[in-house]
Amino acid sequence: MGQRLPVAAQPGLGALVISRDHVAVKDTRGAARSLQKRSTNDGKVELYSVTVDCTVTSRFAHTVMTSKALNKASAAQEIFFEVELPKTAFITNFSMEIDGQEYVGEVKEKEKAKKQYEKAVSSGQTAGLVKASGRKMEKFSVSVNIASQSNVSFILTYEELLQRKLGQYEILTRVKPKQPVQEFQIVANIFEPQGIAYVDAQANFLSNDLLPLVEKTVTEKKAHISFSPTMDQQRKCPGCDETLIDGDFIIKYDVNRAKDLGDIQLVNGYFVHFFAPPDLPRVPKNVVFVIDRSGSMSGIKIRQTREALLAILQDLHEEDHFALIQFDDTISHWKESLTKATKENVAEAMVYVRSIRDIGGTNINDAVLRGVNMILQDRQEDRLPKGSVDMIILLTDGMPNSGESRIPKIQENVREAIGGNMSLFCLGFGNSVDYVFLDVMSKQNKGLARRIYEASDATLQLQGFYDEVSSPLLSEVDLRYPDNAVDFLTTNHFSQLFNGSEIVVAGRLIDNNLDNFMVEVFGQGFEEDFLVQGQASALEWDVMYPDEEYIFGDFTERLWAYLTIQQLLELSKTGTPDEKTNATAKALDMSLRYSFVTPLTSMVVTKPDTEDGPENPLTADKLTEEQRQQAERVAYRYPSYSNVAAPPTYATAPPTYFVDGDPHFMIELPDRDDALCFNINDRPGTIFNLVRDPASGILVNGEIIGDKQIPPNGKIKTYFWRFGIIHQKLGVRLKVSTQDITAFQNGKRVKLLWSDTASLKGANVDLHLTKDRSLMITLRGSVKFVILLHKVWAKHPYHRDYLGFYTLDSHLLSPSVHGLLGQFYKGIEYEVSDLRPGEVPEKPDATMFVKGQELNVNRGWQKDFRRDVKNGEKVPCWFIHSNGTGLIDGKASDYIMSGLFKRF
Repeated sequence: MGQRLPVAAQPGLGALVISRDHVAVKDTRGAARSLQKRSTNDGKVELYSVTVDCTVTSRFAHTVMTSKALNKASAAQEIFFEVELPKTAFITNFSMEIDGQEYVGEVKEKEKAKKQYEKAVSSGQTAGLVKASGRKMEKFSVSVNIASQSNVSFILTYEELLQRKLGQYEILTRVKPKQPVQEFQIVANIFEPQGIAYVDAQANFLSNDLLPLVEKTVTEKKAHISFSPTMDQQRKCPGCDETLIDGDFIIKYDVNRAKDLGDIQLVNGYFVHFFAPPDLPRVPKNVVFVIDRSGSMSGIKIRQTREALLAILQDLHEEDHFALIQFDDTISHWKESLTKATKENVAEAMVYVRSIRDIGGTNINDAVLRGVNMILQDRQEDRLPKGSVDMIILLTDGMPNSGESRIPKIQENVREAIGGNMSLFCLGFGNSVDYVFLDVMSKQNKGLARRIYEASDATLQLQGFYDEVSSPLLSEVDLRYPDNAVDFLTTNHFSQLFNGSEIVVAGRLIDNNLDNFMVEVFGQGFEEDFLVQGQASALEWDVMYPDEEYIFGDFTERLWAYLTIQQLLELSKTGTPDEKTNATAKALDMSLRYSFVTPLTSMVVTKPDTEDGPENPLTADKLTEEQRQQAERVAYRYPSYSNVAAPPTYATAPPTYFVDGDPHFMIELPDRDDALCFNINDRPGTIFNLVRDPASGILVNGEIIGDKQIPPNGKIKTYFWRFGIIHQKLGVRLKVSTQDITAFQNGKRVKLLWSDTASLKGANVDLHLTKDRSLMITLRGSVKFVILLHKVWAKHPYHRDYLGFYTLDSHLLSPSVHGLLGQFYKGIEYEVSDLRPGEVPEKPDATMFVKGQELNVNRGWQKDFRRDVKNGEKVPCWFIHSNGTGLIDGKASDYIMSGLFKRF
């Protein structure tokens, strides 16, 4: 690949990359053949100026990034501009200037942009400039072809309202340059009229040499932070091209909070009110934890959930009350009613939590209603303290597939049962969950939803969310203003205020007469209500910051617009049909008026013409959480079917999941003409769980065997040599080894030898054995398995006979299926990008985004032996290293069994 010149990142943004000789990859399916450079010119692109400026004014952040480069080559070069920005931000402007001519992006209604640029849409380029990038960020990326000796400038602007969480605001800079950069600068200026309580700047890459380069100047109401290492200071070693700058640069700060009324700022005809009073006593809470234990939660998910619950229980205050409900297709609970969080009760509950195991389906409707009824019953019987706060926390990773499964009906049932009397918080675990369903249901019931990413830190994610909502301070908070003084008010009623958070209200002033601008805040506390009144007055910014040429004086209006649009977008999902229509129309109008790229608008970027003809326009779209979830999965999604549904009709061959060879796990995806593969390396004699479907009682375990002795290369290969298969509901048990096949059914035992060709038809299982080749296992009304026998020359000095295991008709298993192979039967969603040369020319490396993680993968081949058991057919696949870490749920050791027919 050509030289990459990553040049900067800024608070809230990721790395900016200007590159030449960029690899042109249009289709990863032919990855090995796609490594063709756009240019083979030996010239270079010289980056000579980068300005990254983040200005935060009263929590509202306005960021401008400007980068300038020169093509010093003797031929045209393609330059790529890539930057990560927070998913909560709205892009407001993007422009390119090439040799004095400016190309400016234009914000348009999304549907009109699609119609106007139909060709770009049909070629799949819509939203081509913005992609999901991790949990918090979105990547903006655009390229332009630059003539020899030409200059180019890129300018990107975005805005966002910083949210206070756990007592602080956070500005994140993701910095990932590939080598030292000529000019590198991170700058943030923070203006807070309330006064700045503290500012902290840190990064995981700051060495002792780099730490002094973080300059921080803090006065009473202003903070300035900058980081600008020279090229030599960036280098890992003198004269080398490796850089120390790789990771997250984080600025955290908070403001002074001396007034109960909060802080009110009136600027240029708009006001904003920040409310987070200090020193309020916490309100006791009554919380019901509703925990999904369905089969899809098996393995690391259920273990992480248990770990999080154990930590959360220990954080309960003694005046709190709590309950534990676990559900699959059935529901069980620890106790009939909520229990006071005494040390003795918490200890007893922890024992119960440790016993939670995954079992069957997903009955969300009945489980949540059980929790609601438990709180309502305790309220009716006066078992809960007056003034305490009621909440339900639901954790699930799947779709409702048991009991009431119609999503609108579930939402209706829950809304009617709660009746505005408590809050529902929904945590969606993993990529299979219907997040939109949970998001709407929580917001309809005074709560919020949060995605929990499948990763090693899922336990910390769960605890972190709980910390945000665990300490309510006030409920039913009203912020009131004179009716004749303000209009176009944002939401001014809030169900609760939590410790460490902040309420923000903004509006427009009817006139500038502030003589009688009285403000009142009312809220329900635990022992007494909260009521405070005060007179608001305008701040004189030029007096407060006399040395600043303040260029962001309309921030209150833009903050108001940002907040209004965000709230209208929420109403467009949760309101009545009329409210949804009106909210969508208003949000669109304001997005266009203020040039915000929101889910309703697109920024159309038209690139200059090239020698090959005009460039298609591209559109930068704001991703919804649903679109982010889809992007984090992949374009491929294989549907799930219940085991009573009719077989699906395939436009292409169905996916195949198998393990064969050393032992190579393979997920073939014909619909994408693609495949994923990984190896599992462990000691001979280890038994792994391959398939586990609690709903049907199906279990497949396999034991590996090693070479007879250490080969000359010193690498012992391992293979599967026997499998244990159970179908509990059908009463079937099979043991298949390289020597023979033993079947148990209804108290009868049948033994078959690989040296025979035989067919065995039973009431619940059919076996078809092809001599020394294959065994077809057909479980009545369910899945089919094929086991292949690989015979090795008996006198081979190292290798032994081994088996391959293939799954057919996997769609007939339930959605709760799991295991090293079974977890992929529901579909696997991933994205491959940044194709680049690997150590072997025909095996390129790439970056895979899967399950919220970025993995380094490479293109290789494995063999499918179904048609040719001796030689096999080569199948290209993306190879995931380190025992499939990042692709499989948890780690390989999570799937180790103690026996061939053991469940766990």
